[in-house]
Amino acid sequence: MSYSSVIEYLFALQKHGIKLGLETMRILLDRIGNPHRSLRVLHIGGTNGKGSTAALVASVLQRSGRRVGLYTSPHLVEFRERIRVNGCMITENHVEELIARLRAALKDDLEPTFFEITTALAFLYFADSEVDIAVMEVGLGGRFDATNVVEQPLASAITTIGLDHQEYLGHTEEAIAFEKGGIIKPFVPVVIGRMGQEAEQVLRRIARDRAAPLWQLGRDFAIEGTCPEKLTYHGVTRVLEDLTCGLTGHHQWDNAACALALLEAAGRAGIETDEVAVRDGLRTVSWEGRLELIDESPKIVLDGAHNPAAAHALAEYLKDFCISHPISRIILVWGMMRDKDRQGFIAPLLPFVSEIVLTQVSLARSATVQELRATLPEWHGPVLEAVLPMDAMTTARRRAMPHDLICIAGSLMLLGDIKSAVRGCGLSPIRG
Repeated sequence: MSYSSVIEYLFALQKHGIKLGLETMRILLDRIGNPHRSLRVLHIGGTNGKGSTAALVASVLQRSGRRVGLYTSPHLVEFRERIRVNGCMITENHVEELIARLRAALKDDLEPTFFEITTALAFLYFADSEVDIAVMEVGLGGRFDATNVVEQPLASAITTIGLDHQEYLGHTEEAIAFEKGGIIKPFVPVVIGRMGQEAEQVLRRIARDRAAPLWQLGRDFAIEGTCPEKLTYHGVTRVLEDLTCGLTGHHQWDNAACALALLEAAGRAGIETDEVAVRDGLRTVSWEGRLELIDESPKIVLDGAHNPAAAHALAEYLKDFCISHPISRIILVWGMMRDKDRQGFIAPLLPFVSEIVLTQVSLARSATVQELRATLPEWHGPVLEAVLPMDAMTTARRRAMPHDLICIAGSLMLLGDIKSAVRGCGLSPIRG
């Protein structure tokens, strides 16, 4: 199969939707030799921050001289973004060859979802690439996520717990914590980030029942500082001063703390990282779509925040911008999926926004500009509409002064549309 044919095949698998469960994955992996069992895995879940934490962990490990596999989702523009070794995307040839192997193993009795076969592809590629460590981000939930076939990771992390994907995970933080806590394995250390007391209690109970050592942000480890260029990590076994985090936003300090605690836990399994690797890895890490700066005049940032908790983190960034740039305005370009909490997302941003440009992503489940406008009955500032995301950014540019900020947020799918247009390249039809 050509690469384009493979992408069409994967795109067609989305008709199966999301099916939580491990039976199909276990059968498929058994037929191809269980490549995941040869891997040393760091497993990272959570509502927000898990992708950034995974990128931070991979960056430090790579700086320590190791060969590192990184599996994340979703991608922004190109499917191959999901599977990387030492920062390099899986090649088209490898996608073609490994998908052919997987399809041959399906026979007539297995119908995997898109995410299941993509996860199997990552396991195969990392095993064939002989990575030293595989950093695996959970896709959805944890207990029944396809990545949870890993039986004995070196360590696990659950970054945050918040209300998202309630149709699959439950309608309370306790229910969601129970699902995400499914990645906690017997006797395997688990790191947990900032979360509510009820969610924390659920995770503590699971860890206690499984005799898994639990390290908590703010109790066992933390990062402190007044600016991102002068951070201090107070860890379980070490203190590191004058660190710099390459990711923008105070919320990334929590993610960096979770990443370093996870690496400390991995150190107990023989995966040690020295101070030089930590410093270089944190300083040089990059992660697209997380307060990503794509232009300076006016300043344009892309942020994949798409739920209320992430919106509050984005609001802190906007607040800091307002304080440091008192004569500047913030123009929000906003597009979102229909199944997300639009009111809960937009409310914390409105105090800092001067204008809003509404847009919609080229997906059937995208909220229309009319639906977004209906979320703003109390908003009295200018609201403009542009159905195409790139037109929305152009509209915002026309209205902005050089010292203003344009913030594009609400969906990683929106960011993918913008980035593909800016690059002048095609957009993968696979968007989940």
